[in-house]
Amino acid sequence: MTAKQPARLALPGQVVLVLQGGGALGAYQLGVYEALHQAGIQVDWVIGTSIGAINAALIAGNAPERRFERLEEFWHRVTDRTRLDAAAWPGFDKTFAKLMIIGGGIEGFFQPNPASWFGPLARLGVDRASYYKIAPLRDTLTALVDFELLNAGHPRLTVGAVNARTGAMRYFDSRDQRLNVEHIMSSGALPPAFPAVRIDGEPYWDGGIYSNTPVEVVLDDKPRNSSVIFSVQVWNPAGPEPESIWQIAERQKDIQYASRTESHIARQQQIHRLRHVIRELAKRLPEAERDSIDVQQLAAWGCETTMRLIKLAAPRLDGDDQLKDIDFTPSGIAARRRAGYAAAMRAIEAKPWEAPMDPIEGLSVYSADEE
Repeated sequence: MTAKQPARLALPGQVVLVLQGGGALGAYQLGVYEALHQAGIQVDWVIGTSIGAINAALIAGNAPERRFERLEEFWHRVTDRTRLDAAAWPGFDKTFAKLMIIGGGIEGFFQPNPASWFGPLARLGVDRASYYKIAPLRDTLTALVDFELLNAGHPRLTVGAVNARTGAMRYFDSRDQRLNVEHIMSSGALPPAFPAVRIDGEPYWDGGIYSNTPVEVVLDDKPRNSSVIFSVQVWNPAGPEPESIWQIAERQKDIQYASRTESHIARQQQIHRLRHVIRELAKRLPEAERDSIDVQQLAAWGCETTMRLIKLAAPRLDGDDQLKDIDFTPSGIAARRRAGYAAAMRAIEAKPWEAPMDPIEGLSVYSADEE
């Protein structure tokens, strides 16, 4: 069912949606966008990595009234409906489904790569050495994303990928260049499952192996603009103490792919406070001093922008384990979608963008989990 498009809700500044990578966990982002869509919150800029980049492209590459419909269609296509009647073994049906995905892939997303059967030492090249092929994803994106509309710049789209040769992170931005299906696929090319995708002759992998929460992109943007930022995090760095090797493997993934989000935000709060301090100090200088070239260059480091960051962090669900990012089962997708919708609705009802902000502070943080 397609959600109706209500009148646009005005927020103080550009609306930015930042989407973390995480495979099947990205269904949480579907629920978040569903809530934003229903509330009339239209994004001006969407930034994504891995599955977040795919969701971002589906948003940027469709007209406002079709964005949620296309997101929903994508997740319908990649939901694995392989089921096993195993009522006698609770949970085994989901385990079996995950094993089927590992062995057979996901229709419309990825499929086994026979070349990998030559073994891990076979020199296939960086764009062929992988356990799966992602040609089905190309077909799906081509069918669901209007790249002419995506490159029109409304909303702006940024996706992150890392150069497999140099190790350098790169953000491909529709403001600065024309994006195509390869840019989106490169951001989701997680090795060794998926092969590198070449752009301008260079091989690129999933940006999540370098920075899976690209919130710094908007906070460091030039020129800076006041923003309301919905940071959608599908990996939760906080969790119970693991007791087995299996649980340890899950916690390791949680921490790794959360990408030090909290420390990055704390540092950005310090930086934005300093920018506001510089602004205030420049105002206190005599007019003659303020007009000098040297002082103007120094004062340019200051700003008056306000950044309101709204964190939406996916909760741990019953039955989660280290394979949760390939849980494309109907129940898994539906549960994460519901969780994302609920978290976004809590944030929308709280209206944190209306809360007063200390004029010396440049960045405030609200967490839907605190409600």
